[in-house]
Amino acid sequence: MLPSTPGKLKPEKYQPYNHYMIHRLRLSKLTLWSSIFLAFILFFFILSPPSPSPAANRRESWGSHHWEKRVTKSACRNSDSGFTVLVTGAAGFIGCHVSLSLKQRGDGVLGLDNFNRYYDQNLKRSRQKVLSRAGVFVVEGDINDAALIRKLFDVVHFTHVMHLAAQAGVRYAMQNPHSYVHSNVAGFVNLLEASKDANPQPAIVWASSSSVYGLNSKVPFSEKDRTDQPASLYAATKKAGEAIAHSYNHIYGLSITGLRFFTVYGPWGRPDMAYFFFTKDILKGKQITVFEAADGGTVARDFTYIDDIVKGCLGALDTAKRSTGSGGKKKGPAQFRIYNLGNTSPVAVSELVRILEKLLKVKAKKKVMVMPRNGDVQFTHANISRAHRELGYMPTTDLETGLSNFVKWYLDFYSPSTKNPASSSSSSSW
Repeated sequence: MLPSTPGKLKPEKYQPYNHYMIHRLRLSKLTLWSSIFLAFILFFFILSPPSPSPAANRRESWGSHHWEKRVTKSACRNSDSGFTVLVTGAAGFIGCHVSLSLKQRGDGVLGLDNFNRYYDQNLKRSRQKVLSRAGVFVVEGDINDAALIRKLFDVVHFTHVMHLAAQAGVRYAMQNPHSYVHSNVAGFVNLLEASKDANPQPAIVWASSSSVYGLNSKVPFSEKDRTDQPASLYAATKKAGEAIAHSYNHIYGLSITGLRFFTVYGPWGRPDMAYFFFTKDILKGKQITVFEAADGGTVARDFTYIDDIVKGCLGALDTAKRSTGSGGKKKGPAQFRIYNLGNTSPVAVSELVRILEKLLKVKAKKKVMVMPRNGDVQFTHANISRAHRELGYMPTTDLETGLSNFVKWYLDFYSPSTKNPASSSSSSSW
């Protein structure tokens, strides 16, 4: 502004308009820079790919090039006549033994296991280490993961599937019933879906259970006997599996063999089985509960040693005929079989305890109780004539011999001086 008197400059009076203009100028600059910043953020957001979901991250981890190399190497067979077998539940008791036996004879073996927390994961991880040293890669994943299952079938052309993954245990079904339907029904269907769409389709051998005989009172149990009276949810899901397997065999031409296992025991066994936790509790001086029937009758089981079960599993694989379908379409009737795999010599649970006392050199503190209504049955007894005739199955291990092998393994595996239990397998049947 010009001075009011020439040659003199008076102090400038306060002018609101001037400050208003300066304030507007500052606001304009702030708005300009804010707009530029927001535009940059928006531009970056639009051009940047979305962050992968947790599921996508899992798929990336098991779908990598390195992962595929491990899968194909493990599934590689040593001869043209050998099998390429997917073993589900490979870190489980029976799955681990079967996987190792297949690999040792020259078949290609790929394992799959979800390492759930039903029992001690350390035991499963130790089995995994044993398999890894033998050249068997165990993929960590769930049979309900359809994307993973189809990826495995894309990477490897399996000639056979040995389906041993399941939610095991009769009594636990009362605590967590949904896990049995999830694993034993839905998971089995998911595996059958991938198998029927494969080209060529693999032959399938899978684990049913002696529990399907339920309340059947006719002994010994024969494959021809009724199985429509399950005594537990576990048994019901296994019976459902047999019916589902038959439908896939009939509709899609899948070659399917079901194996009804009878109380399998031995080294690297399951901690939820009586022989296992009896051993643990007897050594700790804890009281064990021995059940008897309501009328005072004996509770007995057809205890079957793991090596005999493995022979039956391999016999089922070796005699399985090819599936007749291709890419989900049936081209002719396909093989469908059910076999009992037992020892055909039931032993009273009280005798099991007596043998353990002898082997452990410790007197058990026993409490005898009436068997509760929790899904268990009073006795099991397998008729194995069909398996003997068609698979060449013949168990050779009596209970005392088998338990002796188990006790040696148990004492070695759980010895305080054993730093790496997985490396101490000299006492096992392996």
